[in-house]
Amino acid sequence: MSSKQRRLSIIVFVSIAIVLFAAVLLTGHSGEKQETIKEVMRDAVLHETGRINFFNIKAVNPGLISAVTVTVTVLIAAAIIRIFVIPGFKYVPGKFQLLLEELVSLFDGLAKSNSPHRNGFLGAYVFGAGVYIFVGTLFELFGFQGITTEGVSIALPAPLSDINGAIALGCLSYVVILSGGIVGNGMRGVGSTLKDFSLPISMSFRLFGALLSGLLVTELVYYYIHLSFVLPVVVGVLFTILHALIQTYVLTMLTALFYGEVSEPHQKKKI
Repeated sequence: MSSKQRRLSIIVFVSIAIVLFAAVLLTGHSGEKQETIKEVMRDAVLHETGRINFFNIKAVNPGLISAVTVTVTVLIAAAIIRIFVIPGFKYVPGKFQLLLEELVSLFDGLAKSNSPHRNGFLGAYVFGAGVYIFVGTLFELFGFQGITTEGVSIALPAPLSDINGAIALGCLSYVVILSGGIVGNGMRGVGSTLKDFSLPISMSFRLFGALLSGLLVTELVYYYIHLSFVLPVVVGVLFTILHALIQTYVLTMLTALFYGEVSEPHQKKKI
């Protein structure tokens, strides 16, 4: 692209931005939401309204729909990669093969460095949990819509922004840590794990709080019309990507660290 074309593109982009910004300002208060900001933020946490029929069986939180969608998507992608992509791997890797190998090596190295004695299953789990957290957090950026029981269209949130999803993943990670203690040290490993009884609570609420904060900040910015131009997009994308990276690292690191501690063999004292 020549310098003249670049300047023209910049002028067109700036002109469109100015026109849209002026349109937002001229609309006055017509674009404000009917709900109060208190009601908006309360619903984002408690999900008292905006429930969705799950296959016409039961009305559930939107987070459950997001969780099922993300889980099915990840499983289908994994099956396609395993069946069609991995058999074609070459000694000199291509870009996609290199990306997969680096990703697997990252979580495998995390498991081996924190749990040198037992890390086979741990590496597989932190890989799966890390992919789920990352993909699930980025899921809200796509803005997939769901129809509530009241017939209103809403954007599906990140699965872990629902407290139930965060607690489920935190407890699952705790069960994995407990299994490492049992396999490594039997009943002594169970005792070592149960001493940290607050671990599933802290892991769950760390996930929930971090992801919910991004949602609430975006809602707060979007609620006010004079802030709802461009800024929510920037804030939402930055918060989402940052949380996806940080929470993926934090949960997988904590799981690997505690798993390594409780699974480390204890030497019997000689009498």
